[in-house]
Amino acid sequence: MSRCDVAVVGAGLAGLWTARLLAEAGARVTLLDQRRSVDQQIRTTGIFVRRTLEDFDLPAGCMGPGIRHVVLATPSGSALALESPRVEFRIAHMAALYRTLLDRALTAGVIWRPGVGCRSLRHEGGLQLLRLGGAREASLAARFVIGADGARSRVASMLGLSHNREWIVGVEDIYRGLPLSGPPSLHCVLSPRFAPGYLAWCVNDGREVHIGVGGYAGRFEPLASLEAFRASLQVPWDWEQETRVERRGGWIPVGGILPNIASPAGLLVGDAAGAVSPLTAGGLDPCLRLSELAARVTVNYLDGGGTAALADYDGTRFRRRFRNRLLLRRLLAGIPAPLLSRATAASLDSAIFGALARKVFFGRGSFPEVPRWDPGIRLVSRAPALPDVA
Repeated sequence: MSRCDVAVVGAGLAGLWTARLLAEAGARVTLLDQRRSVDQQIRTTGIFVRRTLEDFDLPAGCMGPGIRHVVLATPSGSALALESPRVEFRIAHMAALYRTLLDRALTAGVIWRPGVGCRSLRHEGGLQLLRLGGAREASLAARFVIGADGARSRVASMLGLSHNREWIVGVEDIYRGLPLSGPPSLHCVLSPRFAPGYLAWCVNDGREVHIGVGGYAGRFEPLASLEAFRASLQVPWDWEQETRVERRGGWIPVGGILPNIASPAGLLVGDAAGAVSPLTAGGLDPCLRLSELAARVTVNYLDGGGTAALADYDGTRFRRRFRNRLLLRRLLAGIPAPLLSRATAASLDSAIFGALARKVFFGRGSFPEVPRWDPGIRLVSRAPALPDVA
């Protein structure tokens, strides 16, 4: 049986970021994922906001051109155009980003186990025993487990922690080779028909075009809505199938960060922890901030901090930051679609709506400010060095 300090289950943005930081601190880390490659089955659009771009060391070569223009529109043709003096968004090459982050993790000493999932988890003798599934079954003993396995986390249930209950579902197509013109822009459509409870979007960053829809799963059929939205766009583009390079889709938790996200056996990060804005469904900035805090808390816990160290990882406290967004999400969800559409169209020209839109799209509000990772942190109490064998 292999042994490590920390088993990180899931190699998305949260898992890759957390695993690397822990390894750099001297922890023996094993990173598991059911996928055989980190660039398979990517679900996120990959839109990074200014706050994230300014605060985190993201590989520049994986980032697309800067976006400063936003258009917020309704199906009736009403539109609000916003422009920022600064670059507010960049769309990442997510496959390249994940590969780069995995390389960083491997360089730091992370042991990578692709094509391996966690089938069960039990506590024994102060260790977490993971039964692994893949080409053949194996076991892994870890002092601590981090669930980074997405919005529908199985690790959350295994650890007895909270799990997401409120969702929207999104799907998007990515195109290259289209004849692009005009400045890079983010075009959002508030349409109960195409995207009940959320948005339809068309993002042109000068390199790629992302066409997508998102909404409450029980209120629309995502693929049919995506096709209808694409057909409604008044653009001089040829939508031949060969120009589409990728289709992404998945569940997005919008119930706010979960109240119980840590236990003596492990904790949750990223979508598994519900670290997504209930209003905008943006999760990349909260993901990175929570991952850095998770790494710090994990080191403190393993070095003898006990449950007092876990107290800093309190989802109930973080939820207070999302309180207004949760209330607004629930308010918007309860308004009949025709009434909401008419009210939005009538409000686009108002100064109040414009100020609110600028705050939503260009503001720096997101996840609460938490202690950032300190590169000088080192884990003193490490697991004994044992060979990592299947």
